[in-house]
Amino acid sequence: MSDPDFVLLYVDDAPASAAFYQALLGKPPVEASGGFAMFALASGVMLGLWARAEVTPATATRGGGAELAFTVGDAAAVRAKHAEWSARGLAIAQAPTELDFGFTFVALDPDGHRLRVFAPAHR
Repeated sequence: MSDPDFVLLYVDDAPASAAFYQALLGKPPVEASGGFAMFALASGVMLGLWARAEVTPATATRGGGAELAFTVGDAAAVRAKHAEWSARGLAIAQAPTELDFGFTFVALDPDGHRLRVFAPAHR
């Protein structure tokens, strides 16, 4: 079996979510239609945004069932990204804090999916 290479987030408004992620990632989607958008990430993983109302088979999942994690180099980079995203108006679910795995904060996308930025703890 191969490793997963595609992440799908179910969203209420695919064009609005695509605009949000385009600004967040600094790149346009490689594919977009009324109910779907897809981004090619530098890691090779694809990020898809699929309108919840168009998912087949239908899903009962409502808002925020996933977390995307962004690794940065150090606590200063975590603080800088927190300041940037706060200034852009992203909802912050967790202020910068030290946890067992490293220094981190959590923001939310328009559908409540968690966006975690962290600098791994050096063990």
